[in-house]
Amino acid sequence: MINVIPISTKKELKRFTKFKIRLYKDCKYAIPPLYSDEREALLKGRNPALDVYDHQVFIAERDGELVGRVVALINHVSNNNEGVDYVRFGFIDFIDDFEVANALIAKVEEWGRQRGMTVIQGPLGFTDFDPEGMLTYGFDELGTIACLYNYPYYPEYMERMGFEKKAEWVEYKIEVPKEVPERYHRIGEVVKHKYGLRVLRFKNINEIVKQGYALKLFNLLNVAYADLYGFSKLTDEMIRYYVRKYVPLLRLELITLIVDESGELAAFGVALPSLSRAMQKTSGRMLPFGFYHLLRTLHSSRAEVCDLMLVAVRPDIQNAGVVALLFTEMMPQFHKLRTRYVESNPELVDNYRIQALWGHFDKIQHKSRAVFAKAIE
Repeated sequence: MINVIPISTKKELKRFTKFKIRLYKDCKYAIPPLYSDEREALLKGRNPALDVYDHQVFIAERDGELVGRVVALINHVSNNNEGVDYVRFGFIDFIDDFEVANALIAKVEEWGRQRGMTVIQGPLGFTDFDPEGMLTYGFDELGTIACLYNYPYYPEYMERMGFEKKAEWVEYKIEVPKEVPERYHRIGEVVKHKYGLRVLRFKNINEIVKQGYALKLFNLLNVAYADLYGFSKLTDEMIRYYVRKYVPLLRLELITLIVDESGELAAFGVALPSLSRAMQKTSGRMLPFGFYHLLRTLHSSRAEVCDLMLVAVRPDIQNAGVVALLFTEMMPQFHKLRTRYVESNPELVDNYRIQALWGHFDKIQHKSRAVFAKAIE
């Protein structure tokens, strides 16, 4: 018999994370989470999103053995925007056993039904900064720190339970050209003069924070990503939380900020050296050697692969060629790091404007993922 039970303590959440790490310990493509990160994400008082959205963490046991996990949550902001009473499932993992997967989903449905929800969807998190989307293609490709990895039986079980794809994303592996295409140079110069744009230069990461551009970066995300699937506006407290959590980890030369004549942020691009192999070496722990592996990779003079973490352009100039200016600034930095490939990370399959950006580059679509949904009976 499978028992799906609620949990909430630090000790229980550590066991929650340990299950995922153990489930994928022999998989060379999966990236383990950090114990500290998952605990913080799911502990009230640590993650400000938990003050805004309802949630409950569950684990599944059979004969005392942990066989699955899931988080049920309700994003009221997104539901109000879409006009649908969704309960989301996220942080979901289970052994290769349909009965376990079905029990986890049934518990989320029950939890959501009790709160008036009519549709279940996932995997999704509290915000877009939580991993989302179930891998449906590319199971033999190395994962990235920003995305979920899962075994092929996950989406098979979703369809078997009656779920249908609600949204789909594609991911590209893009070859960095030896030189910045002349076309990008020309477009970049045109948009700079037409809109009075300029690229900001900083001496260190602290300057970005002190001058307020870290906050402006996330505020621009709220505007630029407003119409994307499942996105909900970040609160001021969430923004401050993400600034403290992520900005110190960034690498200065891989951050490009573009402002207009008034000094307001108009666009930005953020990349990171791929931390996938380093994260695998941590096995979920920062101590004693996890810090070493991550910092060594972050500050290495060479990064064969970089992850394109975020790109955002202010809506009024999104079709003006500003991204060409971003790439013109970012590509020389990739050259200095001798980067061969850039990982695009997920792009909605119908976001043709974003996918058109890669039209002049050699690329392969090497992964896809989806959010699944069905009515609660």
